[in-house]
Amino acid sequence: MGNSDKELGLTLAKEGLKWPPMPVFSSLEEERLHRKQRLAAAYRIFALHGLESGIGGHITVRDPILKDHFWVNPLGVHFGRITVSDLVLVDHDGHIKEGKHTINAAAYAIHSSVHQLRPDVIAAAHSHSRFSTAFATLGRTLPPISQEACSFYEDHALYDGYDGVAASDSEASRIANALGSKKAVICRNHGVFTVGHSLEESVFWFIRMERAFEQFFLASSVGVPIEIDHETASLACRQVGSHLSGWYSLTPLMEKVLIEQPDLLN
Repeated sequence: MGNSDKELGLTLAKEGLKWPPMPVFSSLEEERLHRKQRLAAAYRIFALHGLESGIGGHITVRDPILKDHFWVNPLGVHFGRITVSDLVLVDHDGHIKEGKHTINAAAYAIHSSVHQLRPDVIAAAHSHSRFSTAFATLGRTLPPISQEACSFYEDHALYDGYDGVAASDSEASRIANALGSKKAVICRNHGVFTVGHSLEESVFWFIRMERAFEQFFLASSVGVPIEIDHETASLACRQVGSHLSGWYSLTPLMEKVLIEQPDLLN
């Protein structure tokens, strides 16, 4: 019979696309390990895409047991070398509860504010990447000129301010409030923060937004990009901008890194 009786893994649905379901865990301990392994892999993925920037940039994931705590990378360890045992568990007050390293104050300040204001957010990603930082200098939102850009149509915000390194609670709170209920916020003269209902989603949105910014610059260098109309952009956002879309879209690359770089599990 071959594969003729197999169901399609991705199909059209009334409100966009029907995606495969997310994994279900037998215990919170199993879910914690899953999140930590994929957080370490996410840093490797950022390194593969050239998204690391010295000691700047962070990806955090909420702990499934201690929900007012999150896991983050250690200060001074390159993204391409981070392992599960390197990860640091910190609470919303900045107290390190587990880990052998210290952390960047900016990582705690902004990500803590986001995790506190958005209980639905499992993970948040930020880095001073090439195209997101360049686009942030424009002080505007991303126009819907491509399918990638439509993932963020009417679902990202602009924080129109810059006060230096965002390590203070007040600056962090303003960024988190600007994000609101959306999946991303562009911070003027700084960069981008993306969030998700899964670790994979937040990371994929960051990578996809970086690609959308690149497309904007390339198109603008040779002409005036044609924006997609509101109705079509809204439909495309429902199709490729859902929580499940973000989660599943990173899965192939996540599995590739986990298989090819098993040392990250240490």
